[in-house]
Amino acid sequence: MFPDSTTGYSYEECKATADWLIAQVPVRPLVGIVCGSGLGRLADVLKDQLVINYRDIPNFPQSTVHGHAGKLVFGTLKGKPCVCMQGRFHLYEGYPIQKTTMPIRVFKLMGVETVLLTNAAGGLNQDFNVGDIMVIKDHINIPGFAGNNPLVGLNDERYGVRFPCMSDAYDRGLQQLAHDVAAELDFSSFMQEGVYSALGGPSFETIAECKMLRFLGADAVGMSTVHEVIVARHCGMRVLALSLITNKSVLDYNSEKKANHEEVLQTGEMRAKQLEKLVSTVVSRIKTVKSC
Repeated sequence: MFPDSTTGYSYEECKATADWLIAQVPVRPLVGIVCGSGLGRLADVLKDQLVINYRDIPNFPQSTVHGHAGKLVFGTLKGKPCVCMQGRFHLYEGYPIQKTTMPIRVFKLMGVETVLLTNAAGGLNQDFNVGDIMVIKDHINIPGFAGNNPLVGLNDERYGVRFPCMSDAYDRGLQQLAHDVAAELDFSSFMQEGVYSALGGPSFETIAECKMLRFLGADAVGMSTVHEVIVARHCGMRVLALSLITNKSVLDYNSEKKANHEEVLQTGEMRAKQLEKLVSTVVSRIKTVKSC
């Protein structure tokens, strides 16, 4: 059985949370950024920061994972108002899938138009190296195969349609922008593009599972992001998602390597400065519809 998915994240409750946050900040954010494991320093690029702890936000879930600070950071980037999540929520923390994606709905109700998601991922594609940044072009939603999808339940038309299209989940224009910016910054040597697969976690993948995912066409694997993307697209927001390859998935039974969370955090620290520069430059060039 999946955790209860009927209470705590209704439109009215998300709207109340959004309204509470809007009352705290001077401008409405147009870009939302989600920081993956070990990537919380991305929020440091925001100017004129206002920091709100998750525990102080009505109805908001709480981060329980090392490397996820549990703070919502508001600020501007080249004059563009942004909100940054230092810490996201995962299925393995025991939250219902609707709760893990509640912040994305709150973003929408605050006025966010574009969501930029980052994550730490294992590299299934053996041509990838630790420290590479993969622009996600598509995903494989393994929990969704079992019916664990954030859109399960009654559909609220105020967010979006009952059956949203996912063939264009990742905005192609934003993908190209990420590659263009990477080329300008001389980052192309560690930039990749590929398919991300989400699993439930918290255990890392077996060798057989990695082989299966690679056979299915996945280039990287992790425990997040996909559900946030589905909700963002359901709400009509544009999405760009980046995976930092923090370890190479083990595909050989004779290998002595073992995946671990410390390696994930260390790689995040190693590539942090470049990722901050990439994200901040991309965000500064995202065209927004509204003026604030």
